[in-house]
Amino acid sequence: MDSARLQALVKRVTQQALRRPGSAPGARAAGVHVALGGSTAREGDRSPRTVGSVHGERTLVTQEDLARTPDGGRLRVPAGAQITPLARDEAWRRRIRLDESSEAASGAPLRVALGADHGGFPFKQRLVAWLRERGHQPLDLGTYDTNSVDYPDFAQAVGEAVAEGRADFGVCIDGAGIGSSIAANKVPGVRAALCWNEATARNAREHNFANVLSLGGPMLGEEQCARLLEVFLATPEGAERHERRVDKIMAIEGRYAGRTAPTRRVLAPETKT
Repeated sequence: MDSARLQALVKRVTQQALRRPGSAPGARAAGVHVALGGSTAREGDRSPRTVGSVHGERTLVTQEDLARTPDGGRLRVPAGAQITPLARDEAWRRRIRLDESSEAASGAPLRVALGADHGGFPFKQRLVAWLRERGHQPLDLGTYDTNSVDYPDFAQAVGEAVAEGRADFGVCIDGAGIGSSIAANKVPGVRAALCWNEATARNAREHNFANVLSLGGPMLGEEQCARLLEVFLATPEGAERHERRVDKIMAIEGRYAGRTAPTRRVLAPETKT
């Protein structure tokens, strides 16, 4: 179906929806509103395109939005847009770079997923309050007390929230931050960075395009955790030379996608003879 016929079909369906009983004159039909038109991208065109359709209060980017982007190309995603899991999978498979505009630099509200084990619990509580004070939207994924729990469960939850587009950024907190960063990085699409000072927090965003911040709460203290999160959220992704290197990181991830993890080797203690 060509573009003209498709536009006519959309217009006819919209008009029918607006003629429903109780619809006010000139009212907008509920659901997804799609703007059609524009030229088809040439094969090999690497210039970024902006896509997305309004869905509720946020822009929704679906698998169909990637159809006119060539393999290895770039797709500019509007700030605050939600990217469906199928769209992310398609982008990874076809090596399409999703340019997700950060709203941090403009001061716009961000959705930030937070997860912590029992050791990181009080620091998570402090960061949840810090985010709310600044108008951001924290997504608290637990834990919710100081009872002993396993940090990989919460790191995975944070990573999935970011990878699925339910959060713009993620924060993992445990005793040292190391284990959570390892666990979160097992989720495809996550680039979790363990940071311990402002320089590493800034570098993680500028050089590595990190989307999850991992912190060792007890080693840093509440104020330092808040400061590192502030720097992390305020730092934009860096220059093109960094993007090329991040693309190589994602290519490694794609190369091993779907493989079964090897069994952990347990070294037996030496036997004296």
